[in-house]
Amino acid sequence: MNSGSSESNKNKTLSPEAEFSNKLTFRDYLIASEQKFNQPLPLWRVLVPLALQTGIILAVPTQAAYTNLLGREVVLQTISSNPQDVLQGSTLSLDYDISRISNLRRLPGWNELRRRNRGRNGQLLSGTNVYVILREQQSFGRGVPRAWRPVRVSSTLPTSLSDNQVALRGIYQDGVVNYGVETLSVPDEQRQQINEDIRSSAENSRNRRLRPITVKVKVDPQGNAVPVSLWVRDRNYRF
Repeated sequence: MNSGSSESNKNKTLSPEAEFSNKLTFRDYLIASEQKFNQPLPLWRVLVPLALQTGIILAVPTQAAYTNLLGREVVLQTISSNPQDVLQGSTLSLDYDISRISNLRRLPGWNELRRRNRGRNGQLLSGTNVYVILREQQSFGRGVPRAWRPVRVSSTLPTSLSDNQVALRGIYQDGVVNYGVETLSVPDEQRQQINEDIRSSAENSRNRRLRPITVKVKVDPQGNAVPVSLWVRDRNYRF
């Protein structure tokens, strides 16, 4: 009987996992865990998050640089306004004539744009893309250039335009269309002179309101714009 029992025990072999578990002590587990914790991370686990963060940080400057490089020069015009509303410390807050819905609704394509993006009370949905097609106006001489004329609007980027036209992309928000060039940072060396010209322009007008400012922007093939320069009266300031 003992011989049979001994033979049976010999036939019962432990699996490698069970045998390793019997030999592993809690101290061995702690040592292994500490070694794994202190092991340096693979290089890719460091570089990938860093690359993603860098891409996010550089996204806006890269878009501006792309627009500045490939964009086409377009001239816009602001509306007459109170100088106190324009001067905001080191920035200029501008209101363009094409920002006003009252002006855009007169253009061809407005009814179709509103039908596709109708919100409550017949207003456009907030966040609606508005593409304003502008046509170049011939300028004469070296003075202040003429603003490009809006000829129609669309809810999608036009696929083909004539050589003297460009599509400017705006976003409808809070009753107006913003094109990303409404707030301009004024360089320190130009701030005082710009402020003086703005005040002088308002003082020389009958109703003490600032005469329209002409702004030159660059518009890329997707309709995004960046400011290039502006004219206050007949003086040009570059950014």
